[in-house]
Amino acid sequence: MRCPWCAVDEDKVIETRVSKDGNEIRRRRECEGCTRRYTTYERIEESMPMVVKSDGRREPFDRTKIERGLQASVAKRPVSRQRVTALALEVEREVSELGVSEIAARDIGERVLPRLKAVDQVAYVRFASIYRDFRDLEGFAKELDNLRKEDTGRHSIPALAVDDVPKDTIDEIPPDSVERTG
Repeated sequence: MRCPWCAVDEDKVIETRVSKDGNEIRRRRECEGCTRRYTTYERIEESMPMVVKSDGRREPFDRTKIERGLQASVAKRPVSRQRVTALALEVEREVSELGVSEIAARDIGERVLPRLKAVDQVAYVRFASIYRDFRDLEGFAKELDNLRKEDTGRHSIPALAVDDVPKDTIDEIPPDSVERTG
């Protein structure tokens, strides 16, 4: 290891510790030339695939992009930052385990969606609306209908009550999405 102050290549390791998650080793070193101390970190270098964008561009896989997309989806929702980070790490781990040299951005999104759906359905719809590029309300409505069909009741999407809908638009609402309240 080269000293960051005097550039001498000789040093001695004073202390070695494994990080809490076990993915990194921290070493305190002392330079043989200037006797100053510095810290180095060792971690396994994982070979992540290149991401192929929809326009054909290729760029290195970046977990922080997934985190930013998730963070935007869960804005003002009861989902912690730690949960977002954990979701992004799960996706990164899964992509890494594929052992491929390239992966389509669409495939990464498909790995995010089911995890996000299990955490928060509103965030799922937000993420899907950008990821699946809904062009109109019809695409959005289809996704909501699919959610309603799959819903286990745990994250129920409330049906509209007749009293909540203006009288002149009641004929435009599908009958199965209306609860009679009286």
